[in-house]
Amino acid sequence: MAWLRRLGMPLASIRLASTAPLAKAADLVQEYWDGVEAETEARRELATFLIGYLSGRDFSMHDAQKTLAIRCAVRSDIGLAREDNEDSAYAGARLIAVADGMGGHAAGEVASAAVIEALKPLDTDIPAGELLNALDHAVRQASRTLADMARSDPGLRGMGTTLTALLWSGSQLGLVHIGDSRAYLLRDGKVFQITQDHTVVHSLLNDGKITPAEIASHPQRNLVLRALVEQGGYEPDLQLRDAEPGDRYLLCSDGLHEVVDAQSIAAVLRTVDDPDQAAKDLIALAVDGGAADNVTCIVADVLPQPAPAAARA
Repeated sequence: MAWLRRLGMPLASIRLASTAPLAKAADLVQEYWDGVEAETEARRELATFLIGYLSGRDFSMHDAQKTLAIRCAVRSDIGLAREDNEDSAYAGARLIAVADGMGGHAAGEVASAAVIEALKPLDTDIPAGELLNALDHAVRQASRTLADMARSDPGLRGMGTTLTALLWSGSQLGLVHIGDSRAYLLRDGKVFQITQDHTVVHSLLNDGKITPAEIASHPQRNLVLRALVEQGGYEPDLQLRDAEPGDRYLLCSDGLHEVVDAQSIAAVLRTVDDPDQAAKDLIALAVDGGAADNVTCIVADVLPQPAPAAARA
C-alpha cells in the first residue's frame, strides 16, 4: 500500500488493488498508470504551448504533413423516460461539441442549444496558439447569453448545461469541458477518459470516501457540481492536446455512460470502424440498458489531411 501511495493512486483505487488477486491488482495499477501518462502528456503539451505563447513564438504555423482532418458522426436519442431531448450537439469540420441541458420545462433544451450556437463560429481556421483562448472566449460569451436570456424570461431562471467540445487546428486540438458529459480517446487500442466528471460522486471517489461500486447506487449520483449556468461563476477545464492519425474520440452526454459500462463503450470504439455505425451502436446499448435520460454521442476519427492536387503533382 505504501508503494501505491507513492504512485499517487486515490485511496479508493488503493483499497481495490490491495484486496484484489495479484493479476487483477496488476491490471488496476496498469490502468491507473496509463491514465497518469495520458494526463502528463496533456499537461506537457499545455506547458509547451504556454511557454511558446508567453515567449512570443509563432505557434500558428504547422508542418503541412502534420495537418489532420476529422471524419465524424453524431447521433442523439430522447431515451425511454424523457418527454423532451435536452441534449444538443454539433459536428463540423473542425469543431465537435455535446451539451446536456438542465432546468426543466424546456429550459435545459434552451440552455444547451444556446451554448452550442455560441461555439459554432469557432468551426473555421483558428491558429493552434489561439485554440484555448478561442474556446474560453466562446464559453464566456455563452455564459453571458444564458444570463441575458434568464433576465428576459423568468421561466428560464435556474437553467444550465454541461459542455464538452473539441476544436482542431493543424495537428493540435483544444478541449473545453464542464459538467458530466465526457470525452474519450481511443489510441493504439487503448481507451482513456480524458475528462473529469464534475459531480458529487466523483469528488467523493477521488477523496476515497466511496468506491467505484458505490457510485451507481449513491443518492447524489446525478448531482453536478459545475456547469454553465445563468448565474455564472463556474470555470471550465481547458486542455491543449496533440492529435495523431488513427485517433478516435467519443463525446457523449451522461445518458450513455450512466447505463453503459466502460468496457462496452471501449469495445464499440475498438471494433466498429464506421463512425456513424459506432454512434448508432452506442445509442442502442444505452436504450437496451434502460435509457432513463437523453443519449447523445459523437464519434470522430482523426485522418491525415489529403495534400492539395498541386502539391501531389
